[in-house]
Amino acid sequence: MATLLYRLGRWAARRPATVITAWIALLALAATGYVLGSGALASTFTIPGTPTAQVTQRLEEQMPRAAGGTASIVFQTSDDTPLTEQQRQAISDRLTQAADLDGVETTIDPFTTQAQRTAEADELATGRTELDQGRQQIEQGLQGIQTQRTQAEAAGTLPDLEAELDAQQAELQQQLEELDTQEQQLDLGQSLMDMAAQIQTVSDDDTTAVASVVFTDPMLDVAEDTKQSVVDLFDEQPLDGIDTDYSSDLSAPLGGLIGTGEIIGLLVAATVLIIMLGTLAGAGLPLATALTGVGIGALGTLALSGAVEMVSVTPVLGIMLGLAVGIDYSLFIVHRHRRQLLRGTDVPTSIALANGTSGNAVVFAGTTVFIALLALNITGIPFLGLMGTVGALCIVIAVLVATTLTPALLGLLGTRILKRSERTRAQAATPDDHTAPTAPALSTPAALLRVLVAAAALIAVALPALDLRLGIPDGSSEEPGTSAYQAYTTVADKFGPGTNGPLLLVADLPPTQDDTELLQHQADIAEQIHALDDVVAIAPIGTSDDQALTAFQILPAEGPTSASTEQLVHHLRSMSPLDGGFDISVAGQASGKIDISDKLADALPAYLAVVIGLSLIIMVLVFRSVFVPLIATTGFILSFFAALGGVVAIYQWGWLSEVFGVHTPGPILNFLPTILVGVLFGLAMDYMLFIGSGMREAYAHGTPARAAVGQGLKAGRSVVTAAAIIMVSVFGGFIFSHTAMIRPIGFALAFGVLIDAFVVRMYLIPALMHLAGDQAWWLPRWLDRLLPDVDVEGASLHHQHPDQTTRDEDENDPVSVH
Repeated sequence: MATLLYRLGRWAARRPATVITAWIALLALAATGYVLGSGALASTFTIPGTPTAQVTQRLEEQMPRAAGGTASIVFQTSDDTPLTEQQRQAISDRLTQAADLDGVETTIDPFTTQAQRTAEADELATGRTELDQGRQQIEQGLQGIQTQRTQAEAAGTLPDLEAELDAQQAELQQQLEELDTQEQQLDLGQSLMDMAAQIQTVSDDDTTAVASVVFTDPMLDVAEDTKQSVVDLFDEQPLDGIDTDYSSDLSAPLGGLIGTGEIIGLLVAATVLIIMLGTLAGAGLPLATALTGVGIGALGTLALSGAVEMVSVTPVLGIMLGLAVGIDYSLFIVHRHRRQLLRGTDVPTSIALANGTSGNAVVFAGTTVFIALLALNITGIPFLGLMGTVGALCIVIAVLVATTLTPALLGLLGTRILKRSERTRAQAATPDDHTAPTAPALSTPAALLRVLVAAAALIAVALPALDLRLGIPDGSSEEPGTSAYQAYTTVADKFGPGTNGPLLLVADLPPTQDDTELLQHQADIAEQIHALDDVVAIAPIGTSDDQALTAFQILPAEGPTSASTEQLVHHLRSMSPLDGGFDISVAGQASGKIDISDKLADALPAYLAVVIGLSLIIMVLVFRSVFVPLIATTGFILSFFAALGGVVAIYQWGWLSEVFGVHTPGPILNFLPTILVGVLFGLAMDYMLFIGSGMREAYAHGTPARAAVGQGLKAGRSVVTAAAIIMVSVFGGFIFSHTAMIRPIGFALAFGVLIDAFVVRMYLIPALMHLAGDQAWWLPRWLDRLLPDVDVEGASLHHQHPDQTTRDEDENDPVSVH
C-alpha cells in the first residue's frame, strides 16, 4: 500500500490540473444529483418490530381510525384574553380546511369537543333526573296495583282481575329493570366522564385551545410534505389576534445543515492550522480538501433522500465527520511534507514520500473509522445503520481526497507551503543536519502517579454515565423561540405536562353485543388504570366494529420524556392481563419513542463488544504486541464512558446548563452512545497509531523500551495535538447547533476527543508503557508468525529512501506544536 500511495502521490503532484478537475466534476455530479433526487428529510425515527409498532399495525387492521398519527396545534390569544366567538369560529373554519388536505384523515375541533363534553354532562344530568322521575312513577304504579289487588280481594273480584293486574305489574317490573339498566349505564358513563375530566381541549381561562390533526398514516410514516402543508395553511394567513404554534411532531425545526456555531468551529480550526503551518496557503489547503470531500459526501447523501427515508441528523453527521477527519487527514500529509522539505527533500519526492508514509497511515486510520461506522448496521436498526453507512461513505471520500487532491494541491503550491524564512532553511538543509528525536524518559514514580491521577480523573468524570437515561428530544429541548418549544410550554402550563405525551391503551374484550356490558368492560379497565399513581386521566376513544377491541387515551402525570412516563409504559405492559382477563398493550408517540430508546439500549452492549474486539485485532496487527492493544482498548473504553458521563452531567442533570445552552435538561439522545462508540473508536485508534507507531519504531531500531516511549511521544505529539484541537473545534461548533439532536452529539464527540487525545493517549498510555518496559512489546512467537506484516507507517519506503524519511521532530522544528 505504501508503494502504491507513493506512486499515486507522485502522479497527482505532476498532474494537478487533472486531479483537481476530476474532483470538481465529482462535486458537480453530486450537486446535480442533489437537485434532481433530493427529498424531504424526516424528523422522526422508526424501528420495525417494536411493541408500539406491533400495536399500531394491529390498529390499522382492526381500528383504522385509531391508527393514524396525531399532532397538536396550539392556539393562544396574543393578549392573553379569553377567545372571542369570532376567533373560535375562525379557528374552526381553518381546521375544517385542514381536514381536506392530502394525508389528513380529520381534525378535532377543540370547541366542538368541549361542547360535546358539556352536552354529555347535561345529558347525564337530565338522564338522571328523568330516571328518578320514571322510577318514582313506576313505584307509584306498583303501589296502585297493590292497592287494587287488595280491594279486589276484599270484594271477591280478584280472580277476575288477577290476570290483568299481573300483566300490569309485570310490565312495570320490566320498565323498572330497564330503568336499572339505564341507571347502570348512567353510572358507568358518569364514572368514565369523571376519569376523563382532566383531558381538556380548551383551557380553564378560555385563552388557549389545542386542536388535533389526525393523519391517514401512523405518525412515523407521515411524509414531511404532509406536515408542512398543515403548517403552511395556518402560517400563510395568520388568524387575527391568535398565536399559532405546532407540536414538535408536526414542526420539528430541521433548519440548514450548517449554522453559526459550525462556522465558528471551522474558523477556530483555520486559526490552529495557521499557527501550526505558518502560512495562509498551508492552512487553506486542508480546509479546501475537507470542504470538497464534505460537499461531495453531503450532496451525494441528500441526492438519495428522495428514494430512501432519511432522518435530518444523518447528513449532518456526515458533514461533522467529513470536516473533522478531512482536515486532519490532509494535515497529516501536509505536515509530513513540510518536515521533509525542511530537510532538503525536493518537492515531487517529498509529496510522494508524504503520501506513501503519512498517507498510508491515513488510509489505515480511515479504514478503522470506516469499519466501526459500517458496523452500525449489525445493530439491526435501519436509521442507525443508514447513519453509519453515510458516515462511512464520508470517511472513504475524506481518505480519497486526502491521498489524491492533497498531493495535487501541494504540487501546485511547491515550496510556497513554507514561509519565506523556512524556504531559505530548506535550501541549505542536508539529511545529515537532522537526527532522530531524543527525550528524557519518565521516572517510575512519576509514571505511576500519572496512571493513578489519570485513572481517577477518568473514572470520576465517567460516574454520571451510571445514571444514563435514553430518549428522543421533545419540544422542551428546542430553542425557546421556536414554535415547537412554545407549543410544548403552553400546553404544559395550561393543560398539564402529560398532555404533551398522551398514551394509547388498547384492550381486548370478550365477545359481546350488549352496550351495557361493553360500557362495564370499559369502566373496569379504566378504573384499574386510573388508580395508578402516574395516571391523571383516561378516556375511551373508540371500539372496533366487532367490539372485540377498545382503545383509550391515557394522560400521564408528566411529560413524554420523563422517567415516570417511561416507567408507566413498562408498568402498563407488565399489568397485562388486567383483573377480569383483559389483555392490554400500549402505543402512541411517547410509547414509540420509549421503545426506540429501549431497542437502542439493548443493541449497544453487542455493538460495543464488536468494536472492542475489532480494536484488539487491529492493534495486535499494527503494534505486534499483546500489552499495547490491551491498554489502547482500555483507554478507548475509559474515553467513551468519560465522554458519556460529561454528556449526562450537562444534558441530563443540567450542570453548566447556561454555558452550553441547555434550558431543559432531559434524557440523552437515544442513539448518541452508539454513534459515539463508532466515531470515538476510530479517532482513538488514529491517535494511538500516530503516538504508538513512533514508540514501536524507536524500539525496533534499538532504543531502550522506556526511552522509546519518550521518543515516540515527542515524535507524534505535535501533529496529534493539532489534529485533536481541530477535531474538538469542528465538533465543538455543533454544540451550539440550531438542531436539538445535534448539540449533544457535538459535545460528546468534542469532549471524547479532548479526553482521549490529551488524557489517554498523551498522558496515561505513555505512563503505562513506561511501567511495562520491554514487556510492552512482547508477542508470542507462534502469533508473530501468523500475523501479516501491516506496513502502516510505510517502512518499505524507509528502505528505498533512507535519507528522506528520517524522523526529525526535534525541539527546533518550527512546524511542531509543543
